[in-house]
Amino acid sequence: MTNHNAAPVIARDLVKRFGDFVAVDRISLEAQRGEVVGFLGPNGAGKSTTIRMLCGLLRPTTGQAIVAGYDVAREPERVRQRIGYMSQKFSLYNDLRVIENIRFFASLYDVPGSVMKEREAWVLDMAGLSGRESTLTGTLPSGWKQRLALGCAVLHRPPILFLDEPTSGVDPISRRQFWELIHAMAAEGVTVLVTTHYMDEAEYCNRLVLIFQGRIVASGSPTELKQRAMTGALLLVECEPLGLALDLLQQTPDVADVAVFGNALHVVVPDAKAAIPRLRTALSQQGVTVTKMEPIRPSLEDVFVSLMAAQEAAGKT
Repeated sequence: MTNHNAAPVIARDLVKRFGDFVAVDRISLEAQRGEVVGFLGPNGAGKSTTIRMLCGLLRPTTGQAIVAGYDVAREPERVRQRIGYMSQKFSLYNDLRVIENIRFFASLYDVPGSVMKEREAWVLDMAGLSGRESTLTGTLPSGWKQRLALGCAVLHRPPILFLDEPTSGVDPISRRQFWELIHAMAAEGVTVLVTTHYMDEAEYCNRLVLIFQGRIVASGSPTELKQRAMTGALLLVECEPLGLALDLLQQTPDVADVAVFGNALHVVVPDAKAAIPRLRTALSQQGVTVTKMEPIRPSLEDVFVSLMAAQEAAGKT
């Protein structure tokens, strides 16, 4: 019995074990219609394994996943007809022409002949490939190839789209164009679940789920995470030599966390006003030249680093 009024994607206590290794450890979440949910986490955190269970490509060890109203373990084929799936390894056939790839995937997804012409035109237009139908796919730049792959994954107009690291190896401008397409689909009611380790991409999601060692360690909108996850104040410190400053700050009692960001340091302290003069003095006494030290707003990357550090510390106790 399917309930199509429920959230399009529901996971309840999903667990996936490979032998003794627990890749996914009791993950529960829901994704609503038209929502873009991002899975963020280090490599090996369990993001892709979770997506693959939700797609019906991997069977959960325990727990339940309901996608498009169907139980993924019991009716994987029904689920697959109602989803689009694209991964970084999504294999367009390089030795086929653009139009041949589109027709091949249309046949896989049982796209009816009556709408075939209209769907072909839609994919070509979306990928920016109108007029290049007979180009060999392997010769396309990666940004175009990626948009073509997305078009092929959604030829059957699925209400739910799973994207597993879809933009790795693609230049920033193509990534932004790709995300514009994703948002256009979400605006039409498509539910999108995406894994990424790019922090700028995470900002495009309505909601983020941070996964670490197979568990959800935080979730919320990017703004909520930035407001909630950082305890204390964040300082930007520009100084020379950076390595020495990093070592000194790591040993300073009232520094909660310090990390290198480009050619500067991000330092978490309980109170910015009190810390700035103390840290300036401590660094200059040890021969570090400080050119800038000021409070800044945390980025998602700061939140991520801070949460991961807290998890690592909790794991060691």
